Amino acid sequence: MTTSEAPPTPPRATLLRLLLELDAAVSLQIYTFFHPIIPFPVLKSLEISGDGRLILPIILSLLLTTAATNLIVLNLLLGSFLDLLLIGLLKHLIQRPRPVYNKNMFLSFAVDHWSFPSGHSSRVSFIATLLFFYSDHVRQVLVALLKFDGEALFVKYFVVIVGLWAAITSVSRVLLGRHFVLDVVIGACLGVAEGTLVVRVLNCESLSSLFR
Repeated sequence: MTTSEAPPTPPRATLLRLLLELDAAVSLQIYTFFHPIIPFPVLKSLEISGDGRLILPIILSLLLTTAATNLIVLNLLLGSFLDLLLIGLLKHLIQRPRPVYNKNMFLSFAVDHWSFPSGHSSRVSFIATLLFFYSDHVRQVLVALLKFDGEALFVKYFVVIVGLWAAITSVSRVLLGRHFVLDVVIGACLGVAEGTLVVRVLNCESLSSLFR
């Protein structure tokens, strides 16, 4: 290279790259701030509560209880498999690494090495969305199956409780260092979209009508 030649121009950062860098920086700040405040067992309990290896067996076991729950539970099962498929596909295609400070996580599946989007966030948001749409039915089931008083606080606010659980569990993914903020936000939005899709289109009633 002669002295008259200009040095190569470094590649300009793309908007996506800047967004990911900002996401990583904000996520690290949140993790660093809350890490010494919130006990790890609390966050770990939330992680376990939203794990598909716990939720899927619970849904399957509910199918063995009573026909009164089948409308909700079948759609929960259908949406859970849809969520599993979409999350696995997106993680495989995008392959965003998890935060470098992610610790104490035992990976069972190769797809769990990837961070985007958050499967926990999509799963719990899907459940909360589905139960919101079926809130009246859920109250009837709680009264009939569990012998609760129809005016009991647990019955009246069960869907709200599930919604709060879904929100807190999603936030805990960032606080545990499992995901970046953007992973959780997109995962939650995906879960809401899945719940809406299952209720409006891909529910067991609509699918069963195709085979009549």
